[in-house]
Amino acid sequence: MAGELKGKKVAILATDGFEQVELTGPKQNLEEAGATVTVLSVQATPKQIKGWDKTDWGESVDVDAQVSEADPQQFDALVLPGGQINPDKLRIDADAVSFVKRFVETGKPTAAICHGPWTLIEAGVVKGKTMTSWPSVHTDLQNAGANWVDKEVVVDGQFITSRKPEDIPAFSREIIQALSK
Repeated sequence: MAGELKGKKVAILATDGFEQVELTGPKQNLEEAGATVTVLSVQATPKQIKGWDKTDWGESVDVDAQVSEADPQQFDALVLPGGQINPDKLRIDADAVSFVKRFVETGKPTAAICHGPWTLIEAGVVKGKTMTSWPSVHTDLQNAGANWVDKEVVVDGQFITSRKPEDIPAFSREIIQALSK
């Protein structure tokens, strides 16, 4: 339903190597529902980040702001796209991890897909939560104290997680539903 999220602000945190459709799909779905989406990244320049499209570099996406300058209180939801490269870079960036931790502390919807939960693990916020992810991340989630399940989408409190690009419709639907409450 177009416009149902009018006035809602969503941050997508990513850097080079994000799985192309795991950023562009939810972003498009959220914008079509009326949300304002801000792409945050770790680097000041360039003002674009490059996606990974299955087996090779994909398209670039404009960056709206640096995560080090962003205030978690300004956003109603956070989305963490996957891919292998992007979340691996984010989980070693102190500003990215700090932003994620502070955002989770707000209690607002926090969504991660594929390898995206790596940053949540690094922020120390998954213990006791039921989550899903790309299968290779399941041991990392379990070691961090989460209960891993193999489902298209899992909602546990503020957390919304999915496994892979094919899950994007369900992933986006749950994010929109959480923002509609």
